[in-house]
Amino acid sequence: MSLLRAPYTPGAEGHRRSLVVLEGVSGVGKSTLARLLAKRLDATAIHTLTDPHTGWSETVNTELRPLPQFAFYLSGLLHGSDTIRQALTAGPVVADRYASSVMACHAAVNGVGLDQVKELITPFRPYLVAPDTTFYLLGSDNSLKVRMGTKTDVKQDDTDLFDVPGRLARLRENFLDVADDDPSAVLLPTDRRSPEDLADIIVKHLEDRRAQPDRHRHGHP
Repeated sequence: MSLLRAPYTPGAEGHRRSLVVLEGVSGVGKSTLARLLAKRLDATAIHTLTDPHTGWSETVNTELRPLPQFAFYLSGLLHGSDTIRQALTAGPVVADRYASSVMACHAAVNGVGLDQVKELITPFRPYLVAPDTTFYLLGSDNSLKVRMGTKTDVKQDDTDLFDVPGRLARLRENFLDVADDDPSAVLLPTDRRSPEDLADIIVKHLEDRRAQPDRHRHGHP
């Protein structure tokens, strides 16, 4: 049962369209794929964090201690869910990052146990729009380095993947841990697959899922 009470509960969603989420470490290709899928599915592409949180993240990451930093990202996640909820009234939504990123990244960056982060976020779960499918994009070190070299908006979090010892390994482990508890999870390897290839795979998976609602989770398309 939800611990949230009015006025802190979201409005009724009513008839809603599908929410597809893309998760994974920086540089794995989420943003490019989100744009392609938005066109293919006639969907709205939303990046979590949405404005106004996006412009504050660099300061938050360098100046706040772990708990207030988590509160900032939780606030951004709740606001992102409201943005998604509104967009779903008009059509499907493709989200570039969502709750899984908040948990996996916060735990890895701050050296916090993932179970502790899950515990912090649990009371707010009822507020979040539940994804229909979450694709966890997986990539090797080499493919990530190649993709990172083509990024035009490289941030500190991106460079820290390889500059901070153990960061990438912790992130990968955390994402797999979160995916294991995620009923919407589908693991999707990206190596030797173009963004167009991945979009084709995802669209086909979504079509198959609509035709076969009991399809097993954690597939490897």
